[in-house]
Amino acid sequence: MPIARSPKIAGALALALAVVAGCGSGDAEQAPAAEAQTRVFTADNGDITIPVAPKRVVATGYAVPAMLEADAPLVGISTWQRGIPLMSDEDRKRYEELPKIAGETAAETNYEAVAQADPDLIVIGVPKPVLADIDLKRLEQIAPVVAIGPSVPSMWRELSRKQADAAGSLAAFDAVRDEYQAKAKKLAEKYAAVLPGLKLGHVGAYGEVAKGNFQREFNGSWGTNVVQDMGATYYGEVKVKGGGSKDVSEYPSIEELPAAFADAEVITYSVKPDGSVPPPVQYALDSPLWKELPAVKAGKVFPLRYTEAATYRSAMRTLDAADEALTPLLNR
Repeated sequence: MPIARSPKIAGALALALAVVAGCGSGDAEQAPAAEAQTRVFTADNGDITIPVAPKRVVATGYAVPAMLEADAPLVGISTWQRGIPLMSDEDRKRYEELPKIAGETAAETNYEAVAQADPDLIVIGVPKPVLADIDLKRLEQIAPVVAIGPSVPSMWRELSRKQADAAGSLAAFDAVRDEYQAKAKKLAEKYAAVLPGLKLGHVGAYGEVAKGNFQREFNGSWGTNVVQDMGATYYGEVKVKGGGSKDVSEYPSIEELPAAFADAEVITYSVKPDGSVPPPVQYALDSPLWKELPAVKAGKVFPLRYTEAATYRSAMRTLDAADEALTPLLNR
């Protein structure tokens, strides 16, 4: 028999049903309530409430390659030209197919394109100072925004994992990380009798020829951090730290080449993915002072490809390239 309900009980039931429905999108046949759960995520822009399991993610900057490798549910990305040569064929294909909602810089964000992508999470992968170029309030009207950008180059390991975590894609991310770590460990063992006892120096690709300087990179910089996982040590440190990458690299004048690398037993230098030498590096190589360096006279100078790696999968290419370049050290 039907059970009679008082108006108060009926009202309470109606309210409870409304609360349950409110956890979804208003449609009783929408995804389960678990998918609508949220959590608080700490990012560069504060503690942000985001979905536990995002379904539609927009990524920009350094978050783009990390999200691709983690197989995140991307619906829009910024362009990331510098990372294309480092991508796997699968990631490259997906990169090309995804809608582009921003250009190479934060200032090139297309807010209408972001809105049209209908994301439930936006991951901004730019350094903190660059956030000023983005209208965060406008983006926050579209979806929760987490800014997770780089500072010191070697921090890509922690930051890319944090980006994958925000997108709910840690399983795929950790699988690639474990593969990288196994490869790095194997190479560290291969070079254990050679690399740890040497003082290395590195010429980076961001010197400014017009200003007559070159880039020297120390431990933790773009051109050095992956080789460090093989046991290398790039001696010295920045004279005056300027924050971010300027904490691990500096730009001496070309006249300072002898002083910069006087104690270097091995010198590495950045080259493009195709092996060609970028102009800022060539400027150092062409200097008469270069030829007088002890490491150069000893024939212990080696080019390194893929020095801009900022994800575990791309860094595996860096490891392979470094192994190929440094193999002669094993025979000396």
